[in-house]
Amino acid sequence: MKKWALIAVFGFAVFVLGRYSATESPQTSGPTRVTAQSAAPLPAATGADSIAEAYNRRLHDVPVQAEGRVVKVLPDDKQGSRHQRFLLDTGHGHTVLIAHNIDLAPRIDALAPGDRVAFKGEYVWNDKGGVVHWTHRDPDGRHPGGWLQHAGRTYQ
Repeated sequence: MKKWALIAVFGFAVFVLGRYSATESPQTSGPTRVTAQSAAPLPAATGADSIAEAYNRRLHDVPVQAEGRVVKVLPDDKQGSRHQRFLLDTGHGHTVLIAHNIDLAPRIDALAPGDRVAFKGEYVWNDKGGVVHWTHRDPDGRHPGGWLQHAGRTYQ
């Protein structure tokens, strides 16, 4: 219950801050890290527009939920924790890299370009479009869990 109350408070803060900051000039410096101490501009943001806004505002550590079309399946990252990697077009020509930890969650074996994938995770800005990670449960229960959905199956 406390979690939902906190999300509601942050949502209200986003609404108020969004109206206030709309007249200010866009950010041109480095990435913005969203923390509990800062008023999170996009808590639990959903949809392709939230990804585009997180990219435009150079945000880090932003919970997001959206879907997209697989543009390219990349080789797994095998350094440290293993990650399945693929690029998604989330709309408006914007792509993000999905880095799905396959040491903690099952991989999507039949993934191919053109497939639709829905996701919930954490967005981290970079100049190539950003990365979404934490698309799995946290085994320690300290981090909000995420997921991937493909062909009617959920991977977490």
